[in-house]
Amino acid sequence: MALSITSLRRWFAGGAILVVVIVAGVYFYARHRVQNALKQVPEKIGLEIKQSATGFSISKSEQGRTLFKIEASKAVQFKEGERAELHDVTITVYGRDSRRYDQIYGKDFEYDARSGNVTAKGEIEIDLEANPAGMLNPDQAAPKELKNPIHLKTSGLVFNQKTGDAYTNEEVEFRLPQASGSALGVSYAGHSNVLTLKSNLAIRAANGAEIKAASGSITRNPREVVLDHPRVRLPDRECESDRATLFLSSDNKLDRVLAAGNVKVASQEQPANVHSDQLEIIVAKEHDRLRTAVFSGNVVAGGSDGQAEMNAGRLTLDFSGKNVLKAARAEENVTLRQQPAAGAKAGQEMELMAQAVDLIPSAAKHLERAETSGTAQITIRSDGAGQASRTVVTAGKFVAHFDDSGRLSTMDGSPNAEIRSQNSGQQDRISVSQNVHAIFRPGGGIESIEQQGNVSYTDGERKAWGDRALYTPADQMLVVSGSPRVAEGGMSTTARTMRLNRATGEALADGDVKSTYSDLKAQPDGALLASSSPIHVTAKSMTVHGTAAIALYTGGARLWQDANVVEASSIEFDRDRRSVSAHGAGAHSVSTVLIQNDQSGNPVAVAIRSSGLTYTDNQRQAHFDGEVVVTSADATITAKQADAFLEARGKTQQLKSSTPAGKLDKIVAQGNVVITQPSRRATGEKLVYDAPDDKFVLSGGPPSIFDAEHGKITGVSLTFYRHDDTVLVEGNTSSPAVTQTRVAR
Repeated sequence: MALSITSLRRWFAGGAILVVVIVAGVYFYARHRVQNALKQVPEKIGLEIKQSATGFSISKSEQGRTLFKIEASKAVQFKEGERAELHDVTITVYGRDSRRYDQIYGKDFEYDARSGNVTAKGEIEIDLEANPAGMLNPDQAAPKELKNPIHLKTSGLVFNQKTGDAYTNEEVEFRLPQASGSALGVSYAGHSNVLTLKSNLAIRAANGAEIKAASGSITRNPREVVLDHPRVRLPDRECESDRATLFLSSDNKLDRVLAAGNVKVASQEQPANVHSDQLEIIVAKEHDRLRTAVFSGNVVAGGSDGQAEMNAGRLTLDFSGKNVLKAARAEENVTLRQQPAAGAKAGQEMELMAQAVDLIPSAAKHLERAETSGTAQITIRSDGAGQASRTVVTAGKFVAHFDDSGRLSTMDGSPNAEIRSQNSGQQDRISVSQNVHAIFRPGGGIESIEQQGNVSYTDGERKAWGDRALYTPADQMLVVSGSPRVAEGGMSTTARTMRLNRATGEALADGDVKSTYSDLKAQPDGALLASSSPIHVTAKSMTVHGTAAIALYTGGARLWQDANVVEASSIEFDRDRRSVSAHGAGAHSVSTVLIQNDQSGNPVAVAIRSSGLTYTDNQRQAHFDGEVVVTSADATITAKQADAFLEARGKTQQLKSSTPAGKLDKIVAQGNVVITQPSRRATGEKLVYDAPDDKFVLSGGPPSIFDAEHGKITGVSLTFYRHDDTVLVEGNTSSPAVTQTRVAR
């Protein structure tokens, strides 16, 4: 917020204090001393003047001290006896304590006894000078040194010795060591002790300040100077209000200033504005510097081109020596708002709301830091791709830092930080933590938001936890680290880091990924993944596109449920369909473990290696391709591809409730099929293995079996049973032949 410290300092110190010194000095010196002096002229001369006189003086004394002395070169009384003229008059006023040496002089005065008016004919001049050592010097002695007297010049002054009132409609000029000024018309009411500068009040200070007011008035009790529509102008600053009251001490020095109505402070050099209903200025006891300035009532402070603008009910400015702003505090429904800079691509508007905000300037006289008191809220609005969004950040306290141009650079909030993102037609995204740190771009808008300490994130069904979360609006990516965990739709995933794209819903986990799918219902028509037991997946990384129903695991992926296991370089798992698509890479093949019963009816593992695997549970068919190798306890099958058909879980449970899901029912292998047993090797193009009967049917090639004891057997189709080593050889229609033999191992 570009509050111009120089502007405030010059206005308060150079403007208000100058007005008081000049106007108060004019009033409290000139009013009493000119009044007293002129009153004595008619009292001493009056009707007692019977003829002309030259070179005379009249004085009045009390207790051996002269109060005043009137000197004139000539006095003339008119024949009617009601009027008298004084020529070349000098009036010297010493005061009852001899501490003054004020002089009033002019060429011609006229006294009218009937009306009581003493009227100056032509110009008069007044010099007001203090004489602190007057009591120590001889009576009527001039000060040893005249120190910058206040000088006034006017004409047509009328003083009524009966009422004590005085006035002139002519221009009044005054001059001080550091300023000069003028007004058009002056009046003094003796009964109320009010001096009024009627119009066109103007003061010119030595520092270049110009102070103007429509009119002004000065009262003795209380000692106040009131200016109507005052305006202070510096080469690059302007300050104004509807009314300003200057409160003076007993020695006519400024105590405080109260400006009311449309108070405005504006700067042209470094655009900055402060508007309010009222401004109160407190002057330090030394009377040479400001102490406090308080703007109140609808305060608006700020600048242009995206610089922060603040609204508050009250703004208090505290000053140090030499009128330097050291701190400011805004209170009562404070709002700090920043618009995007002109020409900035980002369309983000930031708004801070708090009960109170402390503003700390830097040594370079720009706003450096702002701190909130009480629970505060930041609202960020943006309009991207035609869709409006709103982000609300709350915390127990915020600390904001500003750059050299007065724009917001960083914001820290703690404790109990919460970020709530709202988009039309979507559920709110909520993220809570202990601390939040936001970085803003130089042109406006947020660069990043970082949360630390017990981070919890909610986006619909998706929830995430971690020690740290970093959000970047440019790509809408939320990165969670520090033992992160994400849960969605019955899936829970842990990793070293988690990346969540809030725009697309994509989730990416990296490093020691482990997912667990819970809350599963048993699938009677399923097989490999039909159990209600949790499904676990581990991998180096994981990617979820849009929804957690489908997840891709890469880098040493392993999926298992109960005893059924799939290992591969990458595994894509569809939770809703309970389907698996696995692929190997290089020397790393897909490994799958199925279950079948041995000769005793006990379940044994069947391991299958391949380049790829696709499986959908409700079809109970696993398709393997690319150098398939099936390994059981006493046999190995290789082929180009194979399909494994599994028994339905419902049927398995009916047969034997303790049998795990995924029991092998049949294998169909094709392409360069080779079956290897300890003493037997069979080849063909197609193999159908029936697990319940432990039967192998080999065809194509033609099929052949080589037995170490009986040699090689070839036929159109070869069928053999592992449980009793029976082999059935079949021919074709052109040469039917069926041979059954017993082959010993």
